[in-house]
Amino acid sequence: MRLSLNIKKTIIAVFDVLLAVYLLLAVTSFNSPKAETTVCNKVDINISDANNAGFLSAGEIKNILVRHKLYPYGKQLSNVDPRRIEDVLKVSPFVNTAECYKAKNGNVCITITQRMPIVRIKSITGDDYYLDEKGGPLPNSKYTSDLIIATGYVNRWFAKYYIAPLSKALNESKFWSNQIEQINVLADRGIELVPRVGDHVIYIGCLPQNAAAADREAEIKEFVNRKLERVDKFYCYGLSVAGWDSYSYINVEFDNQIICKRRNNNITE
Repeated sequence: MRLSLNIKKTIIAVFDVLLAVYLLLAVTSFNSPKAETTVCNKVDINISDANNAGFLSAGEIKNILVRHKLYPYGKQLSNVDPRRIEDVLKVSPFVNTAECYKAKNGNVCITITQRMPIVRIKSITGDDYYLDEKGGPLPNSKYTSDLIIATGYVNRWFAKYYIAPLSKALNESKFWSNQIEQINVLADRGIELVPRVGDHVIYIGCLPQNAAAADREAEIKEFVNRKLERVDKFYCYGLSVAGWDSYSYINVEFDNQIICKRRNNNITE
């Protein structure tokens, strides 16, 4: 019995020694001169939504790091600072998150999520910038796309709290995101929508106002969907018969009627 107990103790002791040796070898291997002198042989840059309406490309990320002398290719991994790379990339107004890590095979991996523009603002005061889905401004750049453009009396406050949720509501509909090319804000903050197809303007009235951000966004979404549902029905049962160029102005401000102005005269229906 005592012999059996001693054998068990010996086995446990041997196992502990082997485990300690393994951990020591693992740490030594990771910090060995070979690991310290490993050169970065590839930089993997992964950007979310790179094929959609984003501002960033792998080439632009590389250029940012080159300007700051942080591009890791050809450098010893021991001299590559992932945290510093992340901090520099996060300064870009187009970057939402940035992650960087070193792989044992000599690769340096960089993953970027970017702020996605949903509308371009070109106000009557000369402001020209983009908004992301949270209403945050993005500077104007060489970037061009089929984004909706908001014009007219748009200050920064109104753009963030009203044009951004309006644009989100339009973009959530495949039909209206393709059909509407311009939002025009009148002096009284009434909203005109300019479609791509059909030589007319749609007036939906003033957006609902609410001090609470979540409630305001929900109310604007419901308001826009309700107005455009009526326009959609008018497209199907009105313009399909009268012709897409019969009217110059379609007013759906009031819930129980649609007021249309015929082209080249002042007759309304």
